Amino acid sequence: MKKLSIYLLAVLFIGCANAQNKRGDMDMARLPKPAPGEAVATFAGGCFWASSEVFSELKGVNKVVAGYAGGKTANPTYEEVCTETTGHAESAQVYYDPKVISYETLVKAFFSFHDPTTLNRQGPDEGASYRSVAFYRTPEEKKILEDAVKEVNASKHYSSPVVTQIVPFKTFYAAENYHQGYYKEHPDRAYIVSVSEPKVMKMRKAMKSYLKPEYQK
Repeated sequence: MKKLSIYLLAVLFIGCANAQNKRGDMDMARLPKPAPGEAVATFAGGCFWASSEVFSELKGVNKVVAGYAGGKTANPTYEEVCTETTGHAESAQVYYDPKVISYETLVKAFFSFHDPTTLNRQGPDEGASYRSVAFYRTPEEKKILEDAVKEVNASKHYSSPVVTQIVPFKTFYAAENYHQGYYKEHPDRAYIVSVSEPKVMKMRKAMKSYLKPEYQK
């Protein structure tokens, strides 16, 4: 569960429970296969409600699935991941058209919305499930990620060095249906307003020219 103040934690818990009951569906979301010509990338940068929204707003991104990656437990549930015993991080799997948006641009967006210098923490959320991780699928992606880390460190934008893990992709498990598109479906929830929205706004400012038209207003 999100590590918020007692008040916000209570609000979030009630909100999540209501969302689950309203949708009446705790099943895991379907993990789609890439369409012809479609590429896939996987990132973890804190709560997947924000990270999923961030990537979905970029031109060339066709769909984003919230889920879990980087751990040892097969087919984990949200409750299991929250115990910090599965090794998984809340992640976003991005399905995109490489003819429209490059992997380099996705990496730029990844480093634009979250703080890559805080170990096992993003804002009020604490634990390894909120760690910053980029999962590469090819040697080329690994180099792009390593170069991006060097660039962020050299910029001195943060007072501390980047602690983002750069690891080979192994397996991604889709999260429950109610987590998919959560940001858009619950814009007034306390957690979304106080934690997720500032991350999305930060990305929009940094990546304005890459946004889909509806987000460039």
